[in-house]
Amino acid sequence: MINFLVDPIAFHIGPLPVYWYGIAYAVGLFASYTVLVRQARRFGQDPEIVGNGLIVIAIAALIGGRLYHVIDQWALYQHDLLKIVLPPYSGLGVYGGLITGVIAFIGLVRYHRLSGWVWADIVAPALFTMQAIGRWGNFFNQELYGPPTNLPWGIAIDCAHRVAAYPCATFPEATTAFQPLFLYESVSGLVGAALLIWLSRRRPYPLRPGDQILIFFIWYAVVRFLLENLRTGNWFVGGIPTAQLMSILFGLGAFLVLVYRHRRPAGATPDGDDPFDDEDGDEDPGLDDGEAPDSARTEDPDGASDGVEGAEPGTDLPTR
Repeated sequence: MINFLVDPIAFHIGPLPVYWYGIAYAVGLFASYTVLVRQARRFGQDPEIVGNGLIVIAIAALIGGRLYHVIDQWALYQHDLLKIVLPPYSGLGVYGGLITGVIAFIGLVRYHRLSGWVWADIVAPALFTMQAIGRWGNFFNQELYGPPTNLPWGIAIDCAHRVAAYPCATFPEATTAFQPLFLYESVSGLVGAALLIWLSRRRPYPLRPGDQILIFFIWYAVVRFLLENLRTGNWFVGGIPTAQLMSILFGLGAFLVLVYRHRRPAGATPDGDDPFDDEDGDEDPGLDDGEAPDSARTEDPDGASDGVEGAEPGTDLPTR
Protein backbone atom coordinates (compact mmCIF):
# COMPACT_ATOMS: atom_id res chain seq x y z
CA MET A 1 0.00 0.00 0.00
CA ILE A 2 0.96 3.66 -0.18
CA ASN A 3 1.91 4.24 3.45
CA PHE A 4 2.42 7.98 3.13
CA LEU A 5 0.83 10.15 5.82
CA VAL A 6 1.29 13.91 5.73
CA ASP A 7 0.63 16.51 8.40
CA PRO A 8 -2.47 18.45 7.26
CA ILE A 9 -0.62 21.67 8.15
CA ALA A 10 1.87 22.62 5.44
CA PHE A 11 3.51 25.51 7.33
CA HIS A 12 2.78 28.43 9.63
CA ILE A 13 2.69 32.14 8.93
CA GLY A 14 3.34 33.42 12.41
CA PRO A 15 0.64 31.84 14.59
CA LEU A 16 -1.58 31.03 11.59
CA PRO A 17 -1.43 27.51 10.16
CA VAL A 18 -1.64 27.03 6.41
CA TYR A 19 -3.29 23.73 5.50
CA TRP A 20 -2.56 21.52 2.53
CA TYR A 21 -6.32 21.42 1.89
CA GLY A 22 -6.37 25.17 1.30
CA ILE A 23 -3.24 24.99 -0.84
CA ALA A 24 -4.85 22.34 -3.04
CA TYR A 25 -7.96 24.53 -3.39
CA ALA A 26 -5.83 27.58 -4.30
CA VAL A 27 -3.72 25.63 -6.83
CA GLY A 28 -6.90 24.24 -8.34
CA LEU A 29 -8.33 27.75 -8.71
CA PHE A 30 -5.15 29.00 -10.38
CA ALA A 31 -5.10 26.08 -12.81
CA SER A 32 -8.81 26.59 -13.51
CA TYR A 33 -8.18 30.27 -14.21
CA THR A 34 -5.49 29.34 -16.73
CA VAL A 35 -7.84 26.92 -18.46
CA LEU A 36 -10.67 29.49 -18.46
CA VAL A 37 -8.53 32.17 -20.10
CA ARG A 38 -7.31 29.83 -22.83
CA GLN A 39 -10.79 28.47 -23.47
CA ALA A 40 -12.31 31.97 -23.57
CA ARG A 41 -9.88 32.94 -26.31
CA ARG A 42 -10.52 29.68 -28.15
CA PHE A 43 -14.26 30.37 -28.12
CA GLY A 44 -13.80 33.97 -29.24
CA GLN A 45 -14.81 35.51 -25.92
CA ASP A 46 -13.27 38.24 -23.78
CA PRO A 47 -10.83 36.66 -21.27
CA GLU A 48 -10.87 39.82 -19.15
CA ILE A 49 -14.23 38.72 -17.79
CA VAL A 50 -12.70 35.59 -16.25
CA GLY A 51 -10.93 37.17 -13.26
CA ASN A 52 -13.84 38.82 -11.45
CA GLY A 53 -16.26 36.11 -12.51
CA LEU A 54 -14.04 33.37 -11.11
CA ILE A 55 -13.83 35.12 -7.74
CA VAL A 56 -17.62 35.49 -7.47
CA ILE A 57 -18.31 31.89 -8.51
CA ALA A 58 -15.51 30.50 -6.31
CA ILE A 59 -16.91 32.27 -3.23
CA ALA A 60 -20.44 31.10 -4.05
CA ALA A 61 -19.22 27.53 -4.56
CA LEU A 62 -17.23 27.67 -1.32
CA ILE A 63 -20.31 28.74 0.65
CA GLY A 64 -22.55 26.14 -0.96
CA GLY A 65 -19.95 23.39 -0.63
CA ARG A 66 -19.42 24.20 3.03
CA LEU A 67 -23.15 24.20 3.80
CA TYR A 68 -23.60 20.86 2.07
CA HIS A 69 -20.73 19.36 4.06
CA VAL A 70 -22.03 20.75 7.37
CA ILE A 71 -25.47 19.27 6.76
CA ASP A 72 -23.84 15.99 5.75
CA GLN A 73 -21.67 15.86 8.88
CA TRP A 74 -24.01 17.71 11.27
CA ALA A 75 -22.98 15.51 14.20
CA LEU A 76 -19.52 17.10 14.06
CA TYR A 77 -20.87 20.66 14.29
CA GLN A 78 -24.11 20.62 16.28
CA HIS A 79 -22.37 21.17 19.62
CA ASP A 80 -19.85 23.74 18.34
CA LEU A 81 -21.39 25.95 15.66
CA LEU A 82 -18.27 28.12 15.39
CA LYS A 83 -16.51 25.18 13.74
CA ILE A 84 -18.76 25.81 10.73
CA VAL A 85 -17.11 29.15 9.91
CA LEU A 86 -13.75 28.99 11.65
CA PRO A 87 -10.72 27.19 10.16
CA PRO A 88 -9.49 24.58 9.75
CA TYR A 89 -12.13 23.46 7.26
CA SER A 90 -12.40 19.69 7.08
CA GLY A 91 -14.41 19.40 3.91
CA LEU A 92 -16.62 20.72 1.14
CA GLY A 93 -19.56 19.08 -0.61
CA VAL A 94 -19.19 19.18 -4.39
CA TYR A 95 -22.91 19.18 -5.12
CA GLY A 96 -23.53 22.07 -2.75
CA GLY A 97 -20.80 24.04 -4.50
CA LEU A 98 -22.22 23.19 -7.92
CA ILE A 99 -25.70 24.41 -6.95
CA THR A 100 -24.58 27.81 -5.63
CA GLY A 101 -21.92 28.10 -8.33
CA VAL A 102 -24.50 27.60 -11.09
CA ILE A 103 -26.76 30.22 -9.49
CA ALA A 104 -23.88 32.71 -9.39
CA PHE A 105 -22.92 31.83 -12.97
CA ILE A 106 -26.44 32.47 -14.28
CA GLY A 107 -26.49 35.81 -12.49
CA LEU A 108 -23.15 36.82 -14.02
CA VAL A 109 -23.98 35.90 -17.61
CA ARG A 110 -27.30 37.71 -17.38
CA TYR A 111 -25.66 40.77 -15.83
CA HIS A 112 -22.94 40.94 -18.49
CA ARG A 113 -25.39 39.93 -21.28
CA LEU A 114 -23.20 37.02 -22.34
CA SER A 115 -24.08 33.85 -24.21
CA GLY A 116 -24.60 31.54 -21.25
CA TRP A 117 -24.22 28.25 -23.11
CA VAL A 118 -20.96 29.36 -24.73
CA TRP A 119 -19.52 30.44 -21.38
CA ALA A 120 -20.79 27.25 -19.75
CA ASP A 121 -18.71 25.33 -22.30
CA ILE A 122 -15.72 27.51 -21.43
CA VAL A 123 -16.22 26.70 -17.74
CA ALA A 124 -16.72 22.92 -18.17
CA PRO A 125 -13.05 21.81 -18.53
CA ALA A 126 -12.10 24.22 -15.73
CA LEU A 127 -14.52 22.41 -13.42
CA PHE A 128 -12.85 19.12 -14.26
CA THR A 129 -9.46 20.76 -13.61
CA MET A 130 -10.57 22.03 -10.22
CA GLN A 131 -11.84 18.57 -9.34
CA ALA A 132 -8.60 16.90 -10.44
CA ILE A 133 -6.43 19.14 -8.27
CA GLY A 134 -8.74 20.02 -5.40
CA ARG A 135 -9.44 16.39 -4.53
CA TRP A 136 -5.84 16.05 -3.34
CA GLY A 137 -6.84 18.19 -0.38
CA ASN A 138 -8.86 15.17 0.75
CA PHE A 139 -5.70 13.07 0.62
CA PHE A 140 -3.86 15.41 3.00
CA ASN A 141 -6.89 15.46 5.31
CA GLN A 142 -7.21 11.65 5.08
CA GLU A 143 -10.74 11.93 3.74
CA LEU A 144 -12.75 10.42 0.92
CA TYR A 145 -11.57 6.84 1.13
CA GLY A 146 -13.39 3.57 0.67
CA PRO A 147 -13.25 0.10 2.23
CA PRO A 148 -10.06 -1.86 2.94
CA THR A 149 -8.30 -3.16 -0.16
CA ASN A 150 -5.30 -5.22 -1.23
CA LEU A 151 -4.75 -3.13 -4.35
CA PRO A 152 -1.20 -1.76 -4.66
CA TRP A 153 -2.50 1.82 -4.76
CA GLY A 154 -4.44 1.47 -1.51
CA ILE A 155 -3.67 4.25 0.98
CA ALA A 156 -2.98 4.23 4.71
CA ILE A 157 -5.40 6.01 7.08
CA ASP A 158 -4.35 6.57 10.69
CA CYS A 159 -6.61 5.64 13.59
CA ALA A 160 -7.68 9.24 14.28
CA HIS A 161 -9.18 9.62 10.81
CA ARG A 162 -10.97 6.26 10.57
CA VAL A 163 -14.74 6.05 10.24
CA ALA A 164 -16.44 3.95 12.90
CA ALA A 165 -16.77 0.96 10.57
CA TYR A 166 -12.99 0.49 10.34
CA PRO A 167 -11.48 0.69 13.85
CA CYS A 168 -7.78 0.02 14.22
CA ALA A 169 -8.52 -2.81 16.64
CA THR A 170 -10.06 -4.75 13.77
CA PHE A 171 -8.07 -3.24 10.90
CA PRO A 172 -4.48 -2.65 12.11
CA GLU A 173 -2.99 0.61 10.91
CA ALA A 174 0.28 -0.96 9.85
CA THR A 175 -1.26 -3.51 7.51
CA THR A 176 -4.60 -2.05 6.33
CA ALA A 177 -4.97 -0.03 3.14
CA PHE A 178 -8.10 1.69 1.85
CA GLN A 179 -9.57 2.49 -1.55
CA PRO A 180 -8.39 6.02 -2.56
CA LEU A 181 -11.72 7.41 -3.76
CA PHE A 182 -10.23 10.89 -3.95
CA LEU A 183 -7.69 9.57 -6.47
CA TYR A 184 -10.39 8.04 -8.66
CA GLU A 185 -12.22 11.37 -8.78
CA SER A 186 -8.96 13.20 -9.46
CA VAL A 187 -8.06 10.94 -12.39
CA SER A 188 -11.61 11.20 -13.70
CA GLY A 189 -11.35 15.00 -13.62
CA LEU A 190 -7.99 14.97 -15.40
CA VAL A 191 -9.30 12.73 -18.19
CA GLY A 192 -12.52 14.76 -18.48
CA ALA A 193 -10.64 18.07 -18.76
CA ALA A 194 -8.31 16.66 -21.42
CA LEU A 195 -11.26 15.32 -23.43
CA LEU A 196 -13.23 18.58 -23.40
CA ILE A 197 -10.19 20.68 -24.28
CA TRP A 198 -9.42 18.27 -27.13
CA LEU A 199 -13.01 18.49 -28.39
CA SER A 200 -12.91 22.29 -28.28
CA ARG A 201 -9.89 22.25 -30.61
CA ARG A 202 -11.55 20.09 -33.28
CA ARG A 203 -12.47 21.85 -36.48
CA PRO A 204 -15.21 21.82 -37.44
CA TYR A 205 -16.39 22.05 -33.87
CA PRO A 206 -18.25 18.76 -33.26
CA LEU A 207 -20.56 19.90 -30.45
CA ARG A 208 -23.35 22.38 -30.00
CA PRO A 209 -22.97 25.24 -27.51
CA GLY A 210 -23.85 23.88 -24.08
CA ASP A 211 -22.90 20.27 -24.83
CA GLN A 212 -19.61 20.46 -22.90
CA ILE A 213 -21.16 21.56 -19.61
CA LEU A 214 -23.88 18.93 -19.96
CA ILE A 215 -21.19 16.29 -20.61
CA PHE A 216 -19.48 17.45 -17.42
CA PHE A 217 -22.63 17.06 -15.32
CA ILE A 218 -23.41 13.63 -16.76
CA TRP A 219 -19.79 12.45 -16.44
CA TYR A 220 -19.36 13.63 -12.86
CA ALA A 221 -22.77 12.29 -11.80
CA VAL A 222 -22.02 8.81 -13.14
CA VAL A 223 -18.57 8.66 -11.51
CA ARG A 224 -19.85 9.98 -8.19
CA PHE A 225 -22.84 7.61 -8.20
CA LEU A 226 -20.53 4.61 -8.66
CA LEU A 227 -17.99 5.72 -6.07
CA GLU A 228 -20.67 6.31 -3.43
CA ASN A 229 -21.15 2.54 -3.33
CA LEU A 230 -17.68 2.33 -1.76
CA ARG A 231 -18.15 5.04 0.86
CA THR A 232 -19.10 4.49 4.49
CA GLY A 233 -20.91 6.94 6.75
CA ASN A 234 -22.80 8.60 3.92
CA TRP A 235 -25.58 11.11 4.39
CA PHE A 236 -28.77 9.12 3.73
CA VAL A 237 -32.24 10.23 2.70
CA GLY A 238 -34.86 7.51 2.60
CA GLY A 239 -32.19 4.84 2.91
CA ILE A 240 -30.31 6.10 -0.18
CA PRO A 241 -27.02 8.04 -0.02
CA THR A 242 -27.80 11.70 -0.65
CA ALA A 243 -24.88 12.03 -3.06
CA GLN A 244 -26.40 9.29 -5.21
CA LEU A 245 -29.75 11.07 -5.22
CA MET A 246 -27.98 14.28 -6.26
CA SER A 247 -26.08 12.35 -8.92
CA ILE A 248 -29.35 11.08 -10.36
CA LEU A 249 -30.84 14.58 -10.36
CA PHE A 250 -27.79 16.20 -11.95
CA GLY A 251 -26.95 13.40 -14.37
CA LEU A 252 -30.49 12.65 -15.53
CA GLY A 253 -31.35 16.34 -15.63
CA ALA A 254 -28.32 17.13 -17.79
CA PHE A 255 -29.11 14.20 -20.10
CA LEU A 256 -32.72 15.35 -20.57
CA VAL A 257 -31.57 18.91 -21.27
CA LEU A 258 -29.07 17.56 -23.80
CA VAL A 259 -31.79 15.60 -25.59
CA TYR A 260 -34.22 18.53 -25.40
CA ARG A 261 -31.74 21.00 -26.88
CA HIS A 262 -30.85 18.59 -29.70
CA ARG A 263 -34.47 18.14 -30.72
CA ARG A 264 -34.21 21.16 -33.01
CA PRO A 265 -31.86 21.61 -35.96
CA ALA A 266 -28.49 23.23 -35.33
CA GLY A 267 -28.68 27.00 -35.62
CA ALA A 268 -32.38 27.23 -34.80
CA THR A 269 -33.53 30.17 -32.70
CA PRO A 270 -33.29 29.25 -28.99
CA ASP A 271 -36.29 29.27 -26.70
CA GLY A 272 -36.88 32.63 -25.07
CA ASP A 273 -37.22 31.19 -21.56
CA ASP A 274 -33.74 29.66 -21.54
CA PRO A 275 -31.81 31.38 -18.70
CA PHE A 276 -28.50 30.56 -20.37
CA ASP A 277 -29.32 32.30 -23.66
CA ASP A 278 -28.15 35.88 -24.04
CA GLU A 279 -30.57 38.55 -25.20
CA ASP A 280 -29.45 38.33 -28.82
CA GLY A 281 -30.01 34.56 -28.86
CA ASP A 282 -26.49 33.96 -30.23
CA GLU A 283 -25.09 30.64 -29.08
CA ASP A 284 -22.31 30.05 -31.61
CA PRO A 285 -18.83 29.49 -30.15
CA GLY A 286 -15.75 31.08 -31.67
CA LEU A 287 -12.68 29.34 -32.96
CA ASP A 288 -9.19 28.83 -31.67
CA ASP A 289 -7.58 32.21 -30.92
CA GLY A 290 -10.41 33.91 -32.80
CA GLU A 291 -9.19 32.63 -36.18
CA ALA A 292 -11.14 30.74 -38.81
CA PRO A 293 -10.67 29.66 -42.41
CA ASP A 294 -11.80 32.23 -44.97
CA SER A 295 -14.66 29.94 -45.99
CA ALA A 296 -15.98 29.89 -42.43
CA ARG A 297 -15.66 33.61 -41.67
CA THR A 298 -18.43 36.16 -41.98
CA GLU A 299 -18.21 39.86 -42.50
CA ASP A 300 -20.24 42.57 -40.85
CA PRO A 301 -21.29 45.73 -42.77
CA ASP A 302 -18.06 47.46 -41.77
CA GLY A 303 -15.95 44.60 -43.06
CA ALA A 304 -14.98 43.26 -39.63
CA SER A 305 -14.83 39.50 -39.39
CA ASP A 306 -16.42 37.79 -36.41
CA GLY A 307 -14.37 34.59 -36.77
CA VAL A 308 -17.32 32.30 -36.06
CA GLU A 309 -17.52 29.04 -37.93
CA GLY A 310 -20.92 28.45 -39.45
CA ALA A 311 -22.36 31.73 -38.14
CA GLU A 312 -25.06 33.48 -40.07
CA PRO A 313 -24.18 36.83 -41.69
CA GLY A 314 -24.61 39.82 -39.45
CA THR A 315 -24.31 37.97 -36.12
CA ASP A 316 -21.62 38.71 -33.58
CA LEU A 317 -20.67 36.94 -30.40
CA PRO A 318 -21.40 39.23 -27.45
CA THR A 319 -18.53 39.61 -25.04
CA ARG A 320 -19.85 42.08 -22.51
